[in-house]
Amino acid sequence: MFFKEREDELELRVRSKESMDNGREALLPATSTSNKPVVRSFDCILVAHIIEDEGDQKFKKQEAYINMLKSKNLKVSQIIHENKVFYGVRAPEEIFEKYKYLLKVSDSCNWVSKQKDCVPDTIRIRIVHFILHHTFIGTGEGLRDLVRQDVFETLFCLHEKRQQKYLKKRWANWGALRHVINQPVNDIREYFGEKVALYFLWLGWYTRLLIPAALIGVIVFLYGLAFFNTNPLIKEVCESNVTMCPRCYKHCQMWKLSDTCAYAKVSHLFDNEGTVAFAMFMAVWATLFLELWKRHRSLHVSKWNVFDWNEDEEELILEIINDPHCKPKDFNHSYLHNIVVLLLVTLVLVVIIGLTHALVICRLVSTMLLSECSWEFLQENASVLAMILGAVLHYFTILIMTKVNRFVALKLCSIEKTRSFAATERSFTVKMFTFQFFTLFSSLIYVAFFLGRINGYPGNYVKIADKWRLEECHPSGCLTDLFIQMAIILALKQTLSNIFEFAGPWLKLCVKRTAFNKQLRKCGNCYRKACREDGAEIEPCDICNLRDWLRNYHLNTVNAFSLFNEFLEMVIQFSFTTIFVAAFPLAPLLALINNIFEIRLDAIKMLRLERRLVPKKTNDIGVWTKILEAIGVMAVIANGLVIGISSEFVPRLVYRYRYGPCAYGSSTDLQCMAGYINYTLSTAYMSDEKVRQDFEDQMTLNGFNVTQCSYKDYRSEEDHSYTSQYWLILAARFAFVILFEHVVVICKFIVAWFVPDNPIRVKNVRLHDKLRRLKEELWEMSARYDSRSTDV
Repeated sequence: MFFKEREDELELRVRSKESMDNGREALLPATSTSNKPVVRSFDCILVAHIIEDEGDQKFKKQEAYINMLKSKNLKVSQIIHENKVFYGVRAPEEIFEKYKYLLKVSDSCNWVSKQKDCVPDTIRIRIVHFILHHTFIGTGEGLRDLVRQDVFETLFCLHEKRQQKYLKKRWANWGALRHVINQPVNDIREYFGEKVALYFLWLGWYTRLLIPAALIGVIVFLYGLAFFNTNPLIKEVCESNVTMCPRCYKHCQMWKLSDTCAYAKVSHLFDNEGTVAFAMFMAVWATLFLELWKRHRSLHVSKWNVFDWNEDEEELILEIINDPHCKPKDFNHSYLHNIVVLLLVTLVLVVIIGLTHALVICRLVSTMLLSECSWEFLQENASVLAMILGAVLHYFTILIMTKVNRFVALKLCSIEKTRSFAATERSFTVKMFTFQFFTLFSSLIYVAFFLGRINGYPGNYVKIADKWRLEECHPSGCLTDLFIQMAIILALKQTLSNIFEFAGPWLKLCVKRTAFNKQLRKCGNCYRKACREDGAEIEPCDICNLRDWLRNYHLNTVNAFSLFNEFLEMVIQFSFTTIFVAAFPLAPLLALINNIFEIRLDAIKMLRLERRLVPKKTNDIGVWTKILEAIGVMAVIANGLVIGISSEFVPRLVYRYRYGPCAYGSSTDLQCMAGYINYTLSTAYMSDEKVRQDFEDQMTLNGFNVTQCSYKDYRSEEDHSYTSQYWLILAARFAFVILFEHVVVICKFIVAWFVPDNPIRVKNVRLHDKLRRLKEELWEMSARYDSRSTDV
């Protein structure tokens, strides 16, 4: 009866198998890419410099470490080549049997190998890599200490030729660009482990959901473009005779508002009614993306049997396998360390904000210098060119600060003394993202919320060192300045970063290739018929092993944070796509185009240009999920503030329904927004002594003296105090921000509640799987009990 129930359950699972691509795949394990068993000669390769003096301390440590590995029943083979010695390390099958058994009795890890004859390649590599890094010689030194002391040079994993060739053909080539979304995540998981597979699964899902966001962003942009020449506000700027006050101190001249006609047209492209709806859509989209991602993830982790995987339990299992007498690393918490780290993090953020102030000063100085140039084009466009120059400088600041932030984050993690590498990785991720976020967005925050609002007014300008006036916004609004900053930083970051990210490893490999080919010729050739005919089913000879080891040794090195770098790049891009998207509706489109190439670049880099990453098991993208949720919240706040404070959307509404020609329904022939530009301007008279002091030697336009000039603000002409219109608009701005954020937050909560994290079929399959495993345990216990009764 029991076996009949097991057959029925197996039939149920087989019936649930579906043929789906990337996210709609069945919950059964994927079949192997090859029917032939592959003999894994060695799991990891350890490289050291040859030390001829046997009395040398480094030689003794080398020998002691290798003997320690052999005492753990690891097979260690040595091959000497030129001035290096290569140690091939392979673990016995009993280690993997222990691993499988301990997983079986574990509370949370329900993985059981479906292959009785062999252990998956990723598990073998992960276990051996852990043992190598947690093997200590008599002096208490581990592999990392020995590498720092130059006793060993490096440790790396081998690419498996047949699987590598299969993935190259199906995934890691430019021809696979036609498969924009679909990726062989099951094969990636079999080769690189769950952690890398989940990264590409997440990146593919993110790219897929960018398609509707990009389409709507393009529609919003085209909506602004449709009224490019017919908008009455643009027409009012282009036909205006208003004389505007100088933009900088001493060196800028009076200018006509009509001279900035082109700037007003560009402003309307990114500051119209469509951007409000798009900002709300993107805030809800971020939540929908995360909720659908959780469902998408659960499908795959259920199929991979890691849904209940627990990081701490597997760590204990690996420690027991390495040393049966080990003691667990206790959790600890130090308030003193946390206070020190918090103070240091605050100090770093203050430094980053200080750099933002430095960038502001650079923009002011460049504006002044450009205004002094003899070239008329530079004089007329000094403010815009200074803004572009500031964005470029900001990009280079990001490049430099990325390295500084990484160094500081690692040092702060060392102060915390975290319990495990996984805990260190989580702490490092939070700190690094925080530093990078402030590095990238502090300048944008200044442009969005402070530019043109703290600069003062004629006769009472705010000046730095009594020389440089703070910048002002264009009468058409400040949103164009934010758009220019975002467009330049995002475009440079995506294009140049991808070029350097791929070209760097490729050029390094090209440089190494000449030396590598010479070394291959010195290895000799293999004349074994078995190696040439079917090398996958036999134990390769030393010549074949050495050639394979050298081929992997000369690839570019990887480290524990290699995958972290890819995640950080994409999450920062996600931030650009959602935060401040009201100022740049084309950001999702740029992100989509970038990601189509990013998937292939990362695949080619990991599979062809770099050594194989150590496969790691996981069932989620970890702390990145929390960071993405935080970004979603910040997107609501930032977009509400951008539309309510930086945009001209609210002042236009106030003018339309309170002060404009159509305010009381008395005027129907005129455009409702007629006169809006003049309504937003205030007048400064040269008869005021303080105004004359600010505009000394700047009171001429085309050779004529000017008696008055206008500037963007809501102030009275007599004492420059704020008018009633200013306070009404300010109240309307804050009311809009509160309304916007509450409506969007409610929509986000509804979406999060409506979309469950786990699909019903995942819950049902897990339920049946748990019942099957419990019945198997009961059957095994009954079988043991029956055998004891028979013996008696």
